[in-house]
Amino acid sequence: MKKISKYILLFVAAIAVTSCDDYLDVQPIGRVIPETLDQYRAVLTKGYSVYPRHKSLTAVRTDELTLNEDSSELNLFKDVYFWKDANPDSFTTPFQYQALYNVIFYTNVIINDANGKLSASAQKDQLVGEAYALRAMAYFDLINLFGKPYNASTAASDKGVPLALQIDLEQAYLPQSVEVIYNQAISDVEKAGQLINLETQTKGINYRFSKVSLYSLESRIYLYQQKWQKSLDAANKALAINSNLVDLKATPVLANKYDSKESILALEDMYSTGLKGTSFASAVLLGAYNKTTDLRYPLYFTGSGSRVRIQKGVDDEQKCSFRTSELYLIKAETLLKLDNLADAKTTVLTFIKNRYTPAGFTQLESDVTAMTAADLTTFILAERQREFAVEGQRWFDLRRTTQKEIVHSFNEEEGTLIQNDPRYTIAYPAGARLNNPNL
Repeated sequence: MKKISKYILLFVAAIAVTSCDDYLDVQPIGRVIPETLDQYRAVLTKGYSVYPRHKSLTAVRTDELTLNEDSSELNLFKDVYFWKDANPDSFTTPFQYQALYNVIFYTNVIINDANGKLSASAQKDQLVGEAYALRAMAYFDLINLFGKPYNASTAASDKGVPLALQIDLEQAYLPQSVEVIYNQAISDVEKAGQLINLETQTKGINYRFSKVSLYSLESRIYLYQQKWQKSLDAANKALAINSNLVDLKATPVLANKYDSKESILALEDMYSTGLKGTSFASAVLLGAYNKTTDLRYPLYFTGSGSRVRIQKGVDDEQKCSFRTSELYLIKAETLLKLDNLADAKTTVLTFIKNRYTPAGFTQLESDVTAMTAADLTTFILAERQREFAVEGQRWFDLRRTTQKEIVHSFNEEEGTLIQNDPRYTIAYPAGARLNNPNL
């Protein structure tokens, strides 16, 4: 993915937008339009390569981390840690609103231009399908950062984000509703499904969308909308292609690596270098694990006391957007919501058998068998917390479920995100509001 074709250097419009980091407001000074399949592939490769690290930043807002007072980069994250979105310190790392629209810019080039220029072929269909899928993912992430959590009764009126489907420099980009953005993401997924023809991608280019990663995205979107049957159906389609799980009893390795047999889409950096040096695992996160029987604990963490480091993230080998473990947990959750308690338990047990010692699993098997639906719901969400630690899932899981109270303290300062706090929806970054008064 790092080897971007020379043709992208000729694409002056894209470079103009990238350098100014604001697709919705900057007028490019000129451009050279791609003409061949290879040139368009280079454009989309650039779109993939600039997908931002916003999920890493969301971890700072959760109950997963505490700050390291000795870090020289503390000022980049402190106001995020205390949810000071309205008037953050000028050094604070902003959430990547513009960067996600930058990704959308590249996908729009493919969607709007490639169809009329390229001859019909399976390769063209795959390319355009990937562009639709990547655009769907970008809008889904935008609405889950800057829009309210999906609520079927209010989504049509809840404020979302602007919708930019064309490269139109004269258009006034107004925020659309949460419903409109979700509908667009689903529409893009459906169009991608008509075009993508590769079931999986080869390791090394598995940052690109395939059928299995598209179904995984579809399942996640419907999960957040609480459309349980549709989410389950999509998860089952993905699992029909790849149902592999890493058995940590036999292979004690991180399952989120791009070359893991669990890997489905290896696109995003989940835990950045700067953040890794500025944070430790929180007591809440560490307390979620049975340190004796949970085989993930020694893989994920190192150290003791209040200064436990997280071993995930940082290197390119751990790029991860979707993996099979999420599909199992989505399947269990949706089965439970559809009142199929028995199959939900079976699915949970299939997953956790690969994550605990034999003795630990034997006890959990007994526990899960005896659980009520409410107990199993709690257990599934706790497994998601454990499995996806600092992979960018926690903030979004909290938003779509309990929106629990979180208390953060650092030195003498303490802050509280109360239950159902409006700050579970992140404010538009100041730069975005300055560039687009319509926000």
